[in-house]
Amino acid sequence: MTSRRTILKTLGLGTGAILGSALSHAAPLKPQNTEFSYCLNTSTIMGQKPGLRGYIDIASKAGYDGVELWVRDIQEYVNSGNSAASLKKMLDDAGLKFENAIGFAPWMVDDDAKRKAGFRQMEEEMELLASLGCDRVAAPAAGVDAPLDLFKAGERYSQLLELGRKTGVMPQLEFWGAFPYFHHLGQVLMVAAVANDPDAKILPDVYHLFRGGSGYEGLKMLNGDLVDIFHMNDFVASIPREKQEDKDRVYPGDGAAPMEAIIQTLKQMGGKKVLSLELFNPSYWEKDALEVAKTGLEKMKSLVNGG
Repeated sequence: MTSRRTILKTLGLGTGAILGSALSHAAPLKPQNTEFSYCLNTSTIMGQKPGLRGYIDIASKAGYDGVELWVRDIQEYVNSGNSAASLKKMLDDAGLKFENAIGFAPWMVDDDAKRKAGFRQMEEEMELLASLGCDRVAAPAAGVDAPLDLFKAGERYSQLLELGRKTGVMPQLEFWGAFPYFHHLGQVLMVAAVANDPDAKILPDVYHLFRGGSGYEGLKMLNGDLVDIFHMNDFVASIPREKQEDKDRVYPGDGAAPMEAIIQTLKQMGGKKVLSLELFNPSYWEKDALEVAKTGLEKMKSLVNGG
């Protein structure tokens, strides 16, 4: 009988060759050509109440590439007698890209009437955002008040993506770590998979990945095309995970999150990534808003540059 060793010799696959092959596959992946830009989510300085004009002015002076504005702030601005065109000009004059909007339309809920109203709300908000040059909007599970059927949620997300293509504003599927019904990376990935759509996108967040128990290894499973926006922040180790709140977020790099590994994973994904600073820390709201914005930007750039 021909021995296994003889077969390996015949094939030219000695032990050394096999080991070398295994090691080559185990070698770390080289970073892809990932292009980062930096964005300010206005929650970071909302406590100072600078207003929409103030948000844009501060983001521009601090050196950001773009902003994430909240739909409610835009609606308040327009309802106060200002035009969407004037806001668009304000953004253009400041040299800022309106990267993404934060809204809470209840498009994922089970109640048919509420869901239809949620889709109508989302369409109206998308049309407003499109007029401002924004081509993305957050799509969390707002209004969901019972355990989700993730298959149905995926079908609804597929419908929302169709609406996104119609309006030109694509929904970024978002999960909240403290939310009982949609808090885990595994859940958001299943919903995106069920949608079975090439335009599906998810919106991860350092804090939410920790707070919801997802951890950070799962990020390594993501294709670069699945993530456009990544919310940057950090968490403190002194507060138990289950008791963490939005207000406890700190500057990226000032907490216990494995930020170097997270940035490395994002670099491995390739493509374009918008790193958006999203904080709700009351202690930062007591400081000068421009100082807070500048500090957050410096910390994000330092992490990306390995400093």
